Amino acid sequence: MFRGFTTINYLVDDVKAAAAWYQELLGVEPYFVRPDAEHPAYVEFRIGDSQDELGLLDRRYAPQGYSSANPAGAIMHWHVDDVQKTYDHLLALGASGLADPRPLGEPGWEIATVADPFGNVIGLMHSPHYLAMQADR
Repeated sequence: MFRGFTTINYLVDDVKAAAAWYQELLGVEPYFVRPDAEHPAYVEFRIGDSQDELGLLDRRYAPQGYSSANPAGAIMHWHVDDVQKTYDHLLALGASGLADPRPLGEPGWEIATVADPFGNVIGLMHSPHYLAMQADR
């Protein structure tokens, strides 16, 4: 049934500003922009070892019934090599800390959580499992 992660979409009020912020954070330009770069409603980046897709979607296109007053849903944790360094970098770019970096109990596992300036939750994780899967490729 489920075969893997394809795309995560973050809802934003200003796609152009969010795209600029994420471009600075990620160090790559979006590969997909609609309808155009001057008035984007959706932009998408491919990032990381698996070229995972991060989309920034104009909040006007949120699923019916979605309410930003009561956000809910999954927290996507992105594997990073250094949780503290990435957490600090995100804060320097204007993100808000939600959960400081902390170990998860097993050696090598660490986690933290921030909110981007647009209200989306970003999970950070150092995952030995992720590294093992990449080594097996």
